[in-house]
Amino acid sequence: MLGGLIKSALGPILNGVLRLIPDKNKRAEAKEQFENQILAAMTSLVAGQIAINQKEAEHGSIFVAGWRPFIGWVCGFALAWSFILQPFLDWGIFVAGVDIEGTPKIEIGPLLSILMGMLGLGGLRTYEKRIGVARTGMKK
Repeated sequence: MLGGLIKSALGPILNGVLRLIPDKNKRAEAKEQFENQILAAMTSLVAGQIAINQKEAEHGSIFVAGWRPFIGWVCGFALAWSFILQPFLDWGIFVAGVDIEGTPKIEIGPLLSILMGMLGLGGLRTYEKRIGVARTGMKK
C-alpha cells in the first residue's frame, strides 16, 4: 500500500527525470534502481517499527507494554456495545414501554478506523510467532 502511494506521488517526477536518459536500457536500469531503493527504505522503516514494538512489549510497566491490549479491549467492548448490547437494550426498552430516548450511541466510524489499523498489524503477530519471539502473557 505504501509503495503504491509513494509510486503514485513520485511517479510523475521520476518519469520526468527518466525522460532525460536517452538510452532505453539505462532508463529501465535507473527506474529499477530507484524502485529498489524505495523498497529498501520502506523495509527499513518497517523493521524499525517492529523493533520499537518489541521493546514496548518487553517493558515492565503496564502503561508502556499494555497500551495496545488496552486499545484492543476498548475497541472490543465498543463493538460489543454498538452491535450487540445497545440494540438489545434499546429493543428491551421499547418492549417494556419505558418512555426514554434510548441508550448512548457510539460513533462507529472513528472506532473502526482505530480497530482496522490495529487489525492490519495482526500479520505482525503471525510473523512474531513464526520467528519465535511471541510472548504468551505479561511479565510479572
